[in-house]
Amino acid sequence: MRSGRATGERVFTSEGGFNPTWQRHVAAYALAEPHLPAGRIADLGSGVGHSYDLLAGRETVGIDVDPEALAGQERETVVADMRRLPLADDSFDGALAIHSVEHVPDPERAVAEAARIIRPGGVAVLVTPNRLTFARPDEIIDPYHYVELDPRQAERLCRPWFESVEVRGIFGSPRYLELVADQRARLNRLLRLDPMRLRRLVPRRGRQRLYDLLLARARRDPDPRAAVIRVADFDLREEELDDCLDVVVICRR
Repeated sequence: MRSGRATGERVFTSEGGFNPTWQRHVAAYALAEPHLPAGRIADLGSGVGHSYDLLAGRETVGIDVDPEALAGQERETVVADMRRLPLADDSFDGALAIHSVEHVPDPERAVAEAARIIRPGGVAVLVTPNRLTFARPDEIIDPYHYVELDPRQAERLCRPWFESVEVRGIFGSPRYLELVADQRARLNRLLRLDPMRLRRLVPRRGRQRLYDLLLARARRDPDPRAAVIRVADFDLREEELDDCLDVVVICRR
């Protein structure tokens, strides 16, 4: 796997304190895989494509706006904005978008494009962080995110474009949730230093740089608890969706 710079938008490595985030992304691929059809799959916003091997038996195409992220992948790749795909109608059997729609200000366009490129009877799976459990439910803290959705909002986002929409959630083990709770406590302590929310006045690029610095500092001395997190620490469920880590929307044409 190629190396690169870990930021708040992309993680290129599982090393050090980045392991829990890496494993959570890998788990999303693993849990989405049984719901995807055989054939040709569009991996939308694929980034470095660290887990497309979990879709073995299918022909996957990595699609991302960043050519550096796509470099070196041993599969077909397309440099493109997921909201404007240079791909023919009905040219894929399925589509997968893992932790990508939150990175565009108009995710409905990305969902519409996913619906356009898959054939009738095809399936699109969207995975996105749950607004209710990610950072703060009342504010988007991650400056790389334009939108954050709860389970009902994610369902409403997809319904106009698909005949069938099912919502499920990815949940974490107690040891993973312990790490999440510690991270949230640190975040809340930091945010209390800015009670007037003046951070909203800082340009997005400046907030992204600060966010990257804070993440790098927090992960410089990795917690031993982080090193043991594995894909098995995550599972897919249909109940109590407000408490899930990631919302999973399974859409059928």
